[in-house]
Amino acid sequence: MAEPINTGLVSFGKASRVYHGPIITSVPELKLTKVVERHREESRKRYPWVEVVRDTDTLLEDDDISLVVITTPNDTHYELAKKCLLAGKHVVVDKPFTTTSAQARELIDLAAEKNRIINAFQNRRWDGDFQTVRQLVNGDQLGRIVEFESFYDRFRKHKRPDAWREKPGEGSGVFFDLGPHLIDQILVLFGTPEMVTADIRLQRDHAETDDYFDVILHYDRLKVRIKGGMLVRTQTPRFLIQGMNGTFVKYGMDPQEDALIAGKTPDEPGWGIEPEDRWGTMNTDINGLHVVGQVESIAGNYIGYYQNIVNAIRGREQLAVTPDQMINTIRIIELAFQSNEKKCTVRFSE
Repeated sequence: MAEPINTGLVSFGKASRVYHGPIITSVPELKLTKVVERHREESRKRYPWVEVVRDTDTLLEDDDISLVVITTPNDTHYELAKKCLLAGKHVVVDKPFTTTSAQARELIDLAAEKNRIINAFQNRRWDGDFQTVRQLVNGDQLGRIVEFESFYDRFRKHKRPDAWREKPGEGSGVFFDLGPHLIDQILVLFGTPEMVTADIRLQRDHAETDDYFDVILHYDRLKVRIKGGMLVRTQTPRFLIQGMNGTFVKYGMDPQEDALIAGKTPDEPGWGIEPEDRWGTMNTDINGLHVVGQVESIAGNYIGYYQNIVNAIRGREQLAVTPDQMINTIRIIELAFQSNEKKCTVRFSE
């Protein structure tokens, strides 16, 4: 077996503590070896073997590091990813990949020039409920899909004063936070839309950045809606799908995030299995029979994201999150903000 790919983390905030660290260390072919922490050594409490360095330049000087994972604030992604590529490293960037599509294109072109892999961390492709929905959309159980709705709602009426996402700035706000997850999933299912219509707002008292979005992606004979807000106290569906033959509705979030927050790791038995009370329900016609009942969710598997990165680095398979999808996710965000500002529908080609 080949030696593990030595991996460095740039910052050890929530994204690294909850997601990247536990997932990386659950993949046998990856070895977390260095972490950038400017003032503390929190990473060593959980991973005592790692070396803590104080800046990214020191990390990049280590020739043994092949893969660098960037989990810093959104407005730093482009510059840090570029620096890593120029240092000859493979790069994973936490979503959103960049804050503009022009930056995304530049980084992807630079990675190709340097013969290195760069990718956006779109772990929610490996949510079990999304994997289930993907099979339903690609199958014929619901018939041709005519309307697809995806919700990511929360209830938190007060903004967090120390959270950079809730302060004005490039890449801040809930749409840049949650939008990339939902948009990426839609691109996987349906490709790029023809048009975008968006309503993006500041709803909460004293909000300084957007905390609500309602975006419609227009396709031929298909309407897709992605919606998220911070003032939703009653449970809304995670997915609601209408097809020519029937309907699928799913409540509740994939269990992997809660498990990670609780300190569990993806290599534990039973990982990603969703409880029965969260399974979606389907009401449809199949082969002349009226079928009503639950659809068991496929087990989620966040390890799948990083295993794909390993396989791509070693030339065993293509990247699951493609360069075009990375660019188009940011492009749709740009068009949504344009639509909101102009109060009109904008074409994707604009």
